[in-house]
Amino acid sequence: MESNVCFMEEAAAREAICEIGRRMYERGYIAANDGNISIRIGKDRILCTPTGISKGYMTPDMHVVLNSKGEVIEGSFKPSSEIKMHLRVYAENEQVQAVTHAHPPFATSFAVAGIPLDKAITSEAVVMLGVVPIAPYATPSTQEVPDSVAPFCKNYNAVLLANHGALTWGKDITEAWFRMESLEHYAKIMYYTKGIGKEDLLNREQVEKLIKIRESMGINSGGVPKFSE
Repeated sequence: MESNVCFMEEAAAREAICEIGRRMYERGYIAANDGNISIRIGKDRILCTPTGISKGYMTPDMHVVLNSKGEVIEGSFKPSSEIKMHLRVYAENEQVQAVTHAHPPFATSFAVAGIPLDKAITSEAVVMLGVVPIAPYATPSTQEVPDSVAPFCKNYNAVLLANHGALTWGKDITEAWFRMESLEHYAKIMYYTKGIGKEDLLNREQVEKLIKIRESMGINSGGVPKFSE
């Protein structure tokens, strides 16, 4: 697989991380110095955000280059301890080229409540995400964190982190970020329908057609959300 990969050019990746960081911050997906973003830029080179810096105010020179073991190759800043999650996703799923982590309010509320996003409520949610499971709670900065997300990296496109936030990944940074946006939108709609007190799920046939569309887009992960009979 590696020989066929076209990695993102480093300068472009640095700019992209800054742009995604600004979007996260401006949309309230993160606060203060929360969140982290990474992009694979080589066979054993991963560009990631620095720790202790607001992701809404980064500059391209602040990013850190790591190897797959998490060792710093380039950069004067330190990476977040949460980069262990990113490295585990890359190790578990070789198709992944970018990872985003944030604390979007609606999605994080479901993570805190222990409720997965697993219902076929909109066609977009089925196609873009499918099922979003919850990884068990893990103590920050420990090996528990990457271990908690490992089982979900191949068969899903995103995961909620119990009492923490959300993690998304993709074939490039755009896909990883769009999945974070879609995840929060999905969670918001779920929240509102719970407030309304009624939900009309898509049926089996409708979901099967949507999954075929998803597969035609080259996405074979996401699982099958709950549907009406």
